[in-house]
Amino acid sequence: MLPLTEDPRTPVRVDVHVNETLPPPKRAKEKIFFPNLDGLRFFCFLSVFLCHSFQTNYAYITADPVYRGIRHGITNGIIGVNFFFVLSGFLITYLLLVEKQRFSKIHVGKFWMRRVLRIWPLYFACLFVGFVIFPVLRDIAGNPSPERASLLHYLTFLGNFDVVRQQSWPTEHTLGVLWSVAIEEQFYLVWPLLMTIINRRWLPLLFAVVIATSWVFRAYYDTFYMHEHHTLSCMGDMAFGAAGAYLVQNEKFKHWVSNWSRWSIALFYIVFAVIYLFREELLNSIYVIRIFERSIISVVILMIILEQNYARNSLFKMSNFKTISKLGTITYGMYCLHFIAIFLVTNLTIRYHVNNEVWQVLLLEPIASFIITIVLSALSYRYFESWFLRLKDRFSFVTR
Repeated sequence: MLPLTEDPRTPVRVDVHVNETLPPPKRAKEKIFFPNLDGLRFFCFLSVFLCHSFQTNYAYITADPVYRGIRHGITNGIIGVNFFFVLSGFLITYLLLVEKQRFSKIHVGKFWMRRVLRIWPLYFACLFVGFVIFPVLRDIAGNPSPERASLLHYLTFLGNFDVVRQQSWPTEHTLGVLWSVAIEEQFYLVWPLLMTIINRRWLPLLFAVVIATSWVFRAYYDTFYMHEHHTLSCMGDMAFGAAGAYLVQNEKFKHWVSNWSRWSIALFYIVFAVIYLFREELLNSIYVIRIFERSIISVVILMIILEQNYARNSLFKMSNFKTISKLGTITYGMYCLHFIAIFLVTNLTIRYHVNNEVWQVLLLEPIASFIITIVLSALSYRYFESWFLRLKDRFSFVTR
């Protein structure tokens, strides 16, 4: 889940503006701006979106070599969620470290309020659509389908445990994508408390314990749903991101990253592309490697985040792609709402019999779904989410 972050962006630029007219006790909020990470968020979403697209019930289409080749290429799109998790760990930890350094404490309650205002409105709106609106529409269409998901689990941000318990997604896939938001919220609940009570010099030990715990858990529970959806498996991703945020506080480490060669940076992207295309064959076919699979992916993702933030010799900077970066600001909505768009388009193409050709499944449906996703997300951000986002600064000490 995009999910799903505090939303600062890179290379790190810290601007402190003090209004001279303010009384002496008041200080301007510290602004941290990471201009390259919105573009990465967009590609995380796009990866997940493509993984969920190209669905068909026609055997002659699934047997088509072009269809099979494309489906194989995007099967590992769930790695976009891994990316979201590492990114969340990096950004949240970075903000908390800055807040603790400047104010000698972390205002946990206000941190939680910022997360509530960012995550909860759209999340609960999606629950209403998934548990109420879509079942009614299915009944009207004469295609009732009882929802197997637990409402209580989703209301309490434990949806990922419901997926693990049932070994399947909810009937309404609109709800299914919210499992990662649940894990993000569990992270947001616990992480600032740990950052508050643990001395800064002991934070590397905290990161190591979380990562080691995920390894032990994955070694003991060697199943797909445990590895992909259980909190103790996924929390290692956040810990790697957090470790990156901690390390860049050290000027020597930041200087080292800034001097990475173009060949080194190219290697990170090549390795990521190979993992994306051949994750199953390379990382999931052997038990021992499978234990460390998420960690291997997290390290590569962290390298990409660091080079986008700090490297001087980058092959490209995401901030140069203005449209993509603009879309990156609404990826939370795109992630939560894209299955609604897919549901609408799929039902329309079935109704009007325009889903029985390979090109219709590979081009017409995903393009239409993508456009509708953007429209829904933009409307949601402007006319719904923004009402709550405007309140966030009241609880902020370090802002975008």
